[in-house]
Amino acid sequence: MTASPQSGQSGRSATAEKAEPRWERRFRAPRHTLPAWAKSNPQRCVFVSDLPGAAQVFCWDRDTSRLRQVTHVAGGSRDSAVEASGEAVWWFRDGGGDELGVWMRQPFHGGPDEPVSPELAPGWQAGLAMGLDGHALIGLSTPEGTAVHLLRPDGTAPVVYRHEEAAMAVDLSRGVDLLAILHTEDGDLWHPALRVLRPDGSTVRDIGEPGEPLEAVGFAPVRGDTRLLLRELRGDSWEPLIVDAATGERFPITLGLPGEVDADWYQDGSGLLVRQNFQAHSLLYRYDLAGGRLTPLDVPRGTVEYARTRPDGGIWYIWSSTERPPTFATVGEPSGFVLPGLRAPASTPTRERWVDGPGGPVPALVNLPAGARAPHPAVFLLHGGPDEQDRDAFDPEAAGWLDHGFAVVRVNYRGSSGYGEKWAQALRARVGHTELADVAAVRALLVSEGVLDPDRLVLAGASWGGYLTLLGLGTQPDLWAAGVATAPVADSVVAYEDERDDVKALDRTLFGGTPEEVPERYADSSPMTYATAVRAPVLITAGRNDPRCPPRQIGTYTDALSAAGAAFDVHWHDDGHSSTVTQERVDAFRRALSFVLDHLAPRPSS
Repeated sequence: MTASPQSGQSGRSATAEKAEPRWERRFRAPRHTLPAWAKSNPQRCVFVSDLPGAAQVFCWDRDTSRLRQVTHVAGGSRDSAVEASGEAVWWFRDGGGDELGVWMRQPFHGGPDEPVSPELAPGWQAGLAMGLDGHALIGLSTPEGTAVHLLRPDGTAPVVYRHEEAAMAVDLSRGVDLLAILHTEDGDLWHPALRVLRPDGSTVRDIGEPGEPLEAVGFAPVRGDTRLLLRELRGDSWEPLIVDAATGERFPITLGLPGEVDADWYQDGSGLLVRQNFQAHSLLYRYDLAGGRLTPLDVPRGTVEYARTRPDGGIWYIWSSTERPPTFATVGEPSGFVLPGLRAPASTPTRERWVDGPGGPVPALVNLPAGARAPHPAVFLLHGGPDEQDRDAFDPEAAGWLDHGFAVVRVNYRGSSGYGEKWAQALRARVGHTELADVAAVRALLVSEGVLDPDRLVLAGASWGGYLTLLGLGTQPDLWAAGVATAPVADSVVAYEDERDDVKALDRTLFGGTPEEVPERYADSSPMTYATAVRAPVLITAGRNDPRCPPRQIGTYTDALSAAGAAFDVHWHDDGHSSTVTQERVDAFRRALSFVLDHLAPRPSS
């Protein structure tokens, strides 16, 4: 299809959309990723949007302003790329939410789908880098390990790296003479090692010492340039590092910016686009490599979700704040991009609080419902990861709770990124309990100040946040009146048995071994251990095809809740770890809201 202002979501009219409550309109307002462009034909772009009612891949021809829907997958399609020539779009076809699939190819202007190579068997994604002249570096993992393939113009895809431990395809040099991969041959998923290969799979060099904290970004986007951009941990902060992959020579860059810093190349290789996430907000800079000058760029206060430099020197980025919905913005020439559909209504601004915690000051974002009097009922929304972070960014779920009179508290507990490496690594001392101690400290302060009603507080989250929700209900039963856990780990031992291999590797890194090797650590951090102590009603939402937080362990946990006489409800969907279907997201929030209102005590009369 060609997207147009009349296309709507699944045939719904603009009149019907405007009649919906504000919270629902925020979920239904179409979202999209930052368009990626073909390296040799930058007017041809690809992106993912839920405009049709589920995430689908679209292509965008800037010369004609035409948007075309590439995929029509019932459960949505999340991942896309565009060939360097701009002749074809790639999308990842998985098997009904289990994330095991193959890369497909479709001509840019339409045509049949076909696998990018007949030699590639289904696998879980482990990195993708599009190269020039018909090349691509493709990582795929299976229960047997990870293989990285070099796709050639003739459609062959020989293996250039294989190992039983997790690995990741990172990038190809523009001359396709150097390949970069990350690997965890030593079993440390937290700090994978970086290796540079030749196209025949032989090793050029390993960059860094074993266990040295390095993160790879990519090669300079100039043919013949062998510089590779990385991030290097120095002290408690990450800084850019450029390494000549051909010679091994290092060129460290010291920016001295507080918070979380990442960088990417300008397209002529003359500078770096630097993004700083500090105290829940984002700033952008240009760093000039020749002169060492750092120049701030003019962006609004809020969060830059994604940013890329353009061949003309401009910048495309996605920006939002807790108050304002996402916007596709530019530095330099306007993009000309217009996505049909209604825009999400605004919400309320956030305030960052710092609270004394057991491991140091704990940062938290606090939103209060407009026009309501304290003390407020509240939802503590716990982020996933565990190494993600909550920022001043738009979230329809947070805004929906605010619309219904709840305060929303988001805690960047120990384990979160953005506050230094020591903060991010601190959760490993006692997984789950460390994070929840910080959440409890924030709760205690806001209750003591009279901001929150201690008898009407809800613990909620998805993925790692869902895991913390279940663990918190069992280990802090006096603190929470209800829980909403989405795609959680509920039984750490059973989850380990069934989850995909890269998630097992993360568990081994966090806990220091397998459940057989360190059973006491898994038991200490498993919600299953504390199921009999749960007193608050809990709503659990899970996917039947989730390979990260698999379904069997949900059953063992709810069996324990049943035996203990706890109140709970379980909703199953047919997707994987999360759903891109707009109606499912709307239904999920409506279900959570109804559950909480049914079980939360009414506000006491004054």
